[in-house]
Amino acid sequence: MKKIVLIIFIVAFSGYAQVHNLKKGFVAEGYDVVAYFDNKAEEGSKKFVLEHEGLKLKFTSAKNLETFKKDPEKYLPQYGGYCAYAIGKSGKKVGINPKTFEVRDNKLYLFYNAWGTNTLKSWKSEGAEDLKKKADENWNASNKK
Repeated sequence: MKKIVLIIFIVAFSGYAQVHNLKKGFVAEGYDVVAYFDNKAEEGSKKFVLEHEGLKLKFTSAKNLETFKKDPEKYLPQYGGYCAYAIGKSGKKVGINPKTFEVRDNKLYLFYNAWGTNTLKSWKSEGAEDLKKKADENWNASNKK
């Protein structure tokens, strides 16, 4: 019986982890998702950690942690914290650079930025609104059960 429960847990968790980018064990690689809304990319502190619906988040202060608790859906990054550009362009789940972000229409979008490729620049130059619509479609289609 214990083996069956363990197998169910592993399968359930691995599927959940695929929907959310939890590199380094945290949403946004441990950056404070509330700080982004003040146009700051700041790594959270081990002093201010919260688990929300199975997701671990770090914050820079108790104030930001409490702000998140009041409206978690507002602060969680779109597309499970994967690169918004990649989701829009190809539907692929690509990692991010937590320092590369945009808050658009009161929602947080994260982007890949390494090896000379900054997808936030591509997102803006190729038409963010059209890419956002396509990303919404791709994300919803890939996460249907």
